[in-house]
Amino acid sequence: MQADLSPVIAATTQWLTCAYPASGGALASALCEAQARQAVTVAARLRYPTTMDAALMAVSGPGGSARLDWITGADGTAAVDLEEYAWRTWVDEVVTSWAACLLTDPELAALAVAALAEAGPAAGTPAEFRRLLEPDERDRRAAALLRHPDLLATVAELHLDQLLDRLGPGQELVA
Repeated sequence: MQADLSPVIAATTQWLTCAYPASGGALASALCEAQARQAVTVAARLRYPTTMDAALMAVSGPGGSARLDWITGADGTAAVDLEEYAWRTWVDEVVTSWAACLLTDPELAALAVAALAEAGPAAGTPAEFRRLLEPDERDRRAAALLRHPDLLATVAELHLDQLLDRLGPGQELVA
C-alpha cells in the first residue's frame, strides 16, 4: 500500500516544506523534510487505510494544492514551467491538514501513531516516527516554521474535525 501512496506522500511533503521552509542550511532542510514526511506518512495512512482506499484515490486523484496555495498566499506565483509544478496535482489537502495537526500537537501525533500501530506492525511503529513524536532541539530549530501552531493554524483547522473523528469519537483533545 505504501507504494500506492508514495506520490501523495512525496508531493504533500514537498508542499509543506516549500510553504514552511527549514531554518538553516542543508542539515536543517533534511531534518525539516524528515519531520514533514513522517507527519504526512501518518496522515496518509490514516486517510487511506486500505489498499482499496489508496487505489480509489489514485484513480480519482488527490485534489491538488490550489486551495492550500490560496489559503497560504502562494497562489499568486505564476507557473512558468507547468512540468515544474505538476507535482502539485498530487498534493492531498486533507492529508496536508492532518499532517499540520500532527506537527503542531504532540498529543494528537501520539494518538495518530498509536492508531496506526493498532492496525498492525506493517502500518508503522513509534520508532519509525521518532522525529514526529519526540523531536530533539535540533529538529525543533530546523522545523521552527513547520511546527509553529499559529502559522499552520489555517491549514490544520481545515480538516481537524475529520481527523478527530478518524481517531475515535469522543476524543478529548484540545488542538
